[in-house]
Amino acid sequence: MGERFAFASGAGEGQLPIAVSQDWSRPRPGIARAVIVVHGYSRNAADYFAAVAKLAADERTLVIAPQFLAPEDIAAHHLPDSTLRWQRSQWSDGGDAEGPIPASSYELVDALLVALADRARLPDLSTVVLAGFSAGGQLAQRYAAVGRGADILASRGIALHYIVASPGSYLYFTEDRPLPEGGIGRFDTATCSSFNNWKYGLSGLLPRYVAPAVSEGAAALERRYVARDIIYLLGSADNDPHHPVLDTSCAAEAQGPHRYARGLSYFAYLQARDGAGLKQRLWQAPGAGHQYARVLGSPCGRAALFSEAGCPEP
Repeated sequence: MGERFAFASGAGEGQLPIAVSQDWSRPRPGIARAVIVVHGYSRNAADYFAAVAKLAADERTLVIAPQFLAPEDIAAHHLPDSTLRWQRSQWSDGGDAEGPIPASSYELVDALLVALADRARLPDLSTVVLAGFSAGGQLAQRYAAVGRGADILASRGIALHYIVASPGSYLYFTEDRPLPEGGIGRFDTATCSSFNNWKYGLSGLLPRYVAPAVSEGAAALERRYVARDIIYLLGSADNDPHHPVLDTSCAAEAQGPHRYARGLSYFAYLQARDGAGLKQRLWQAPGAGHQYARVLGSPCGRAALFSEAGCPEP
């Protein structure tokens, strides 16, 4: 991850490691699509970058892979203190960096989108895809709800699409959850009092970036969210309730026993509430477990990333 993306705010400055498939520091006419791919809990951004860049294989596509590091990574890799880092996986929730400044991971996504919206550098850009897998899928899904990037790009005539791939949990807009007997209904809070806290719902302590959006009210947030162009991408074999990095908190368990079930239930929840206005799809990678390369490289993964044909929709 040799390149650094500079970020500045009223709190100071920091740098985010990124990988970029082409030199975007100078005008690049001809680039029509940009794909931002966000890694999972392991923070192996270089691997994600290599996988998606290989799939792209097209000079008209720019691939960017940001790296949201943890404090222990700074010392382990002898990185400068200006490198942004987050405690645990708080970056997927929109939390502020531990250092060198309190920058939200979602502010970094905003800043990347502002850079992509620069028509002096990318005059032909028409589409940006924000794709995340696992913890990166959690970031993409919550950012679709509270992020400011869609408006930034729309003002320049650029569409923003989201790929939410195999996250361990989802943001719900109400207190409904999957019921043990099937279907969706009001959750029994006696079994898990924190089930609706952020990042699973809209209650509890909210990250600094998130609070203004939530203050608009759940109904407004949901209306905006369901209008987003989102593809949920699931591996059909990502069904291990004992997977070593699966979120097994009671708030996550309230959404289902494993990632595959949680994804199906969340989409059913949206369809039940917002079916007529829902501009979203659920696609699958048959036989794929919790494997980013196999899910993103599947026919439906490629179709989602590059607007290609080839995904057999249900």
